[in-house]
Amino acid sequence: MNGELNRELDRERTYHETCRAALTGMVDDAHEQVVTGENAFASGADAEVLGRHLRSRAKELRLEPDSPLFFGRLDFAVAPGGDHSGQNYHIGRRRISEHPSAPPLVVDWRAPVSRAFYRASARDPQGVSVRRRFGWAPWSKGAPEDLTSLEDERLAGEEVAGERPAGEGGAGEEVADGRPAAPAAGSAILTGEIERPRVGPMRDIAATIQPEQDDLVRSDLTRSVCVQGAPGTGKTAVGLHRAAYLLYTYPRRIQRGGLLILGPNRTFLAYISEVLPALGETGIRQSTVGDEIARHPVRMDDPEAAAVVKHDARMAEVLRRALYGRVAAPAEPLTVPDGSYRWRLGLDELARIVAEVRAEAPPYALGRERVRSRAVREIQLRAERRAGPKSAAWVRRVSGSRAVTAYLDTVWPKVRPEEVLAALLADSEEAAAGILTPEERRAIQRASRSARTPPARTPSARAARDLPWSAADLVLLDELACLIEHPEGYGHIVVDEAQDLSPMECRAIARRADFGSLTVLGDLAQGTTPWAARSWPELLVHLGRPDATVTPLTTGFRVPGAVVKLANRLLASLDVDVPPARSLRGDGELTVCQVDDLVSGVTEAVRKALTREGSIGVIAADPEAERLRTALTAAGIATATAGELAASAGRVTVLPATAAKGLEYDHVVLAEPVAIAEAEARGRHRLYVALTRAVSRLDIVHCRPLPAALGITPGITPRITLGITAR
Repeated sequence: MNGELNRELDRERTYHETCRAALTGMVDDAHEQVVTGENAFASGADAEVLGRHLRSRAKELRLEPDSPLFFGRLDFAVAPGGDHSGQNYHIGRRRISEHPSAPPLVVDWRAPVSRAFYRASARDPQGVSVRRRFGWAPWSKGAPEDLTSLEDERLAGEEVAGERPAGEGGAGEEVADGRPAAPAAGSAILTGEIERPRVGPMRDIAATIQPEQDDLVRSDLTRSVCVQGAPGTGKTAVGLHRAAYLLYTYPRRIQRGGLLILGPNRTFLAYISEVLPALGETGIRQSTVGDEIARHPVRMDDPEAAAVVKHDARMAEVLRRALYGRVAAPAEPLTVPDGSYRWRLGLDELARIVAEVRAEAPPYALGRERVRSRAVREIQLRAERRAGPKSAAWVRRVSGSRAVTAYLDTVWPKVRPEEVLAALLADSEEAAAGILTPEERRAIQRASRSARTPPARTPSARAARDLPWSAADLVLLDELACLIEHPEGYGHIVVDEAQDLSPMECRAIARRADFGSLTVLGDLAQGTTPWAARSWPELLVHLGRPDATVTPLTTGFRVPGAVVKLANRLLASLDVDVPPARSLRGDGELTVCQVDDLVSGVTEAVRKALTREGSIGVIAADPEAERLRTALTAAGIATATAGELAASAGRVTVLPATAAKGLEYDHVVLAEPVAIAEAEARGRHRLYVALTRAVSRLDIVHCRPLPAALGITPGITPRITLGITAR
């Protein structure tokens, strides 16, 4: 058996070298095409388009990371009439061939034939006789000797020998109760890849996608989906892989509108930054909602009461009133000189034009131009009845005349968002009447701001521009800007940690996805902002996708079972309708340690963690995090901050609980949980987030009593250990 296995490994290593040579040829060919293609005999526009395409292709291949070129293989059974009868395909992160017209040496994981790699089972083999998985050494760059193992899973036909053949109920199949079986049930390679230590940026999951994840990844472009994902279920990876799948399957439609990845903060974006390039997709915009709407730098903070009101959906109507409250009825007839003649439109006719345009509800700037063009058209019709057709130059002259412009400035004045918001924050009584309570109106109106704002309804553009704006103000400015002129949209937007979005932030996203679709990812139990969603249907309405399908992912592959069970104890106190998560991992360690001194207790826990493999995250309440980082540094332990990758500054990252969302570490040291729970109104949600960042080991270090919702009663000894399973 071992001799046959070694021979098979040698054959696969040789094949991998063939694939590596072919990829090198693809890179060289792409660079050659850039040179010849840009000089192609074509029109200037065509040559430019061709050159841009070729340069993009060459850059994409040049940035291909050094890594194994395939992770699996499908052998199809011989079946007369079958689409792939008797064929075998190696599956990898991109298509590799020796020539564009030659059969592929490696098939892209997103290709239709590759779906069987994730979906085939003994009950439904989908024509596959053998599914093979390859085991590569950790951090391998694709050297032949790094291919260390392989596993063959017989799905149909004769059993094929391998290192560890999977039997019935293999990876991805279902057990009798309808739940997916654990990866460990059939594949040591798959289990090892899922549980491999986390160091540096997030990895792709192309080799480990599970059937329920595959369904979401391959959803149609026109379909908006919402994923309620418990910790460790891979919802972020699913969203990123869906983005890569859509770019592969619908390249022209996506490229026309573009694709946007929205994360909660820049730390999170740095963490996921290498996933799409590893899948062969570069140049994708990854941003935050704040960056997308940043018309000005944030120069002040709102009190929570003011921020809550500003993020409320009712502010959309308040802003609409404030903007369109500037539209007025004409005060006098419009008289336009034309040589020795004067054309006159009466008040009734002018008022009718304004009323018609308001009823059509176009963007404000477009409405102003419609009023102009219709008034000019009325004058043109009268002039043509008197003297015949008028030239385009005549129409432009009348349209730009002082009389018409003065009329427009009276009935539909040109405005900037800053002017409207500055006036609203100075005096919101008229625009907010019947919408906001007097207390809410006072919350958003500040003396310091209104003192700097002229009392008139139209403060000068300069005065408005120079005001200090808060983060919540920028959301309101974006609403106003889009009421004035609609923004350009995207073909698809992936929104992660969506549960923390406010209704007004959701509206900002919806406007940018008017003609595209959304992938919405989140976990209601991890909602930590004052306006965090408590139900997905409510949030999806604000995103403009009330009919989006909500799919729960409750089966975790990354967070150990002991940690998940502890976190589940908090769910009942979080006021959200979220099913308890479950983990398919029986490994992992959870230790609770009560200490007299928090700093020394955390330092000891970190020193012990450093004797193990993998990344380490120290999470504490915000005021405590910097103190712990200083103490660890003084103790000679190199640390990184939340904004740095641990690999660049040691294995230990110290971060406040407010920056932990979306990140994961092999070993987490959680300091003083009760301080996190008490730090803010939704502190228990924040604690739920912090508890679920560990993918192998969790140490809870505390001086004060633990939150009652955790249900842990300390024993006689200061240290208790729960759910320990040797790895």
